[in-house]
Amino acid sequence: MNEETKEYLALIDDFHGSLEEISIGDVMKEPRKTAILSVDVTNAFCKTGNLASERVATIIDPIVKLFKIAWEKELKDILLIQDCHTPEAEEFEAWAEHAVCGTEEAEAVDEIQTLPFYDKLVIIEKNSIDPSQNTDFDAWLAAHPDKDVYIVVGDCTDLCVYQLAMHLRTFANANDKDWRIIVPEVCVDTYDLPLETAEEVGAVAHPADLMHKLFLHHMNLNGIEIVKRITE
Repeated sequence: MNEETKEYLALIDDFHGSLEEISIGDVMKEPRKTAILSVDVTNAFCKTGNLASERVATIIDPIVKLFKIAWEKELKDILLIQDCHTPEAEEFEAWAEHAVCGTEEAEAVDEIQTLPFYDKLVIIEKNSIDPSQNTDFDAWLAAHPDKDVYIVVGDCTDLCVYQLAMHLRTFANANDKDWRIIVPEVCVDTYDLPLETAEEVGAVAHPADLMHKLFLHHMNLNGIEIVKRITE
């Protein structure tokens, strides 16, 4: 590793370590113009199945807390964007089978399903890591032109969270929309697959700490606001 790369990695560490908290009041000056978009906080990635990760599951409690705080402050637009794969999904060529429609894996975790306002949440199903491909997501955005603040939470930082946040950012840029897109770091994470384990199972290694920090940095580079957490 050359010195320039070491300096860059140190910069990413410094960025991650300097993230600050913001208050819900700062985020939601107008609750009706704000939405929370939660991606893949489901059993498939948090609790059971081929892609379940204990590390990813740690985001459940911070996300549920954020939902409750926001709902009490009159934010009523919370979307659950979730994998719901066809049995022979093409994505399974890259990722082990997961979240097949109609299975427990494709459902939101119990901590979300037991919220008293769960039936008021909007569920959008997707068959890939891209939230806009063959889904109802862009139609929802078009039907809610008043929204200009989006809080993005879920997993994985470098996959579906990144795709979702970047879709919002690039759409806003392309259409000259002054949108504020916020990712609270405690509400996103990714899975870890060490090199040795990856070699044993014939998979691609995935260093969680590096990928998490790198993609937060890259989202920030693109004008997405990365904060530590959103407080009451």
